[in-house]
Amino acid sequence: MTKTVNEREIVLGVLMETVENGQYSHIVLRDVLAKYQYLSKQERAFITRVSEGTLEHLIEIDYILDQFSKVKVKKMKPVIRNLLRSAVYQLKYMDSVPDRAVCSESVKLAVKKGFSGLKGYVNGVLRSVARGLDDIRYPEEGTRALSVKYSCPEWIIELWKQSLDEDVIETMLAEFQREKPITVRCCLNRAAPEGFEKILEEEGARAEHHPYLPYAFSLSGYDYLESLDSFREGLFMVQDVSSMLAGELADPQPGAQVIDVCAAPGGKALHIAEKLYVKEGQHNGKEPAGDAIMREGAPLRGHVEARDLTEYKTDLIRENIERSNLPNISAACKDASVPDPASVGTADIVIADLPCSGLGVLGRKTDLKYKASPEGIKSLVKLQRQILSCVKEYVKPGGSLIYSTCTVNPAENIDNVHWLLEQDPEFSLDDISDKLCPELRDSVTERGCIQLIPGVHKSDGFFIARFIKRKKQI
Repeated sequence: MTKTVNEREIVLGVLMETVENGQYSHIVLRDVLAKYQYLSKQERAFITRVSEGTLEHLIEIDYILDQFSKVKVKKMKPVIRNLLRSAVYQLKYMDSVPDRAVCSESVKLAVKKGFSGLKGYVNGVLRSVARGLDDIRYPEEGTRALSVKYSCPEWIIELWKQSLDEDVIETMLAEFQREKPITVRCCLNRAAPEGFEKILEEEGARAEHHPYLPYAFSLSGYDYLESLDSFREGLFMVQDVSSMLAGELADPQPGAQVIDVCAAPGGKALHIAEKLYVKEGQHNGKEPAGDAIMREGAPLRGHVEARDLTEYKTDLIRENIERSNLPNISAACKDASVPDPASVGTADIVIADLPCSGLGVLGRKTDLKYKASPEGIKSLVKLQRQILSCVKEYVKPGGSLIYSTCTVNPAENIDNVHWLLEQDPEFSLDDISDKLCPELRDSVTERGCIQLIPGVHKSDGFFIARFIKRKKQI
């Protein structure tokens, strides 16, 4: 029986949308996997691995192709270029796929896409690569060597060299290429951490405790998230532990009014709302899963407003709010870079997890490193400071501002901290050591800041700073 769907053709479509058309790979792949949910787990795993793997190793793959093709990668026709890229990934990194199958299927796909005149070229290049992989000579040292080995643009490595030792940079680059399970947060208003592993085990998945937080788990062994009853019922949220630490450092107290200014898809805002819910005595986190029962007594006083720029993003937040079953959080569509007079002095906590270059999450969003640029980072720093200048005004005297990014770049992190301290003497950094697990306390810098580095820490690359606004003198 002839297959109606060709996994390699789907992969080619993902690469064309991502590399040639500038779409974000995680969004394209998510939509593709949703469209082809009926495929077997093995088929979808192949699509995911080859798509993500080709993007992850793109610079190395192009280096290899340029050794064996008279036509350099940059001058190839886009369809042929990406077809060959995915084939080279399979030849080099997928021992389970026979070389002859890679070559023959690539030739068939080239013909199907209207390039029958190039089938000899495709076949010749791939057979040459298959024969010569072990004899390729790579750059031996310096930035170029790291760039090709880990498929990272040279300018990013040079940027990191300004603040990190080369061995730390290589550790981080290696970690980005290491396959790892997703991290999830057990929602304490719906389930207890003590029984969470058993709940997932009964669904055929595996949850392992993360060492940094008692409610953080690494999740593996599942087919896709939407197939899990526990996910659909809101027993957990997908969230890296670094993002959870922002909620820990926010440390909301009963009655707190919280504004998260760039909240989508809502992980931090929901985490803080959950903390408020539990601290205000509505739930102790120990009832059976799904038993989010409002207790008798004082009504909820604390509230989280989760904002973002577009209705699309706020709709994502609302979807997660609905799944969370939390009554103390709402979503609003507002531009964080525009002052909101009605919010001035109203928040006990402002969460400012701002748009950034994403250089700390290259292991999860592999194509960000190809989309980033030095000019883009300068624009982001300008935007970050514009937003900070607005949202710092929303903090009550004695309240806190949590600034965070998912990047490893001083210009977007500690430099912005220093800028804010210089701009507004009412703010100071607050010691965060007592709010972190012992494994992270030595990583605190400048009293109220922590920079998490993949491979050095068990998390994404992430920066958090906690500011306190001076109380008014009586």
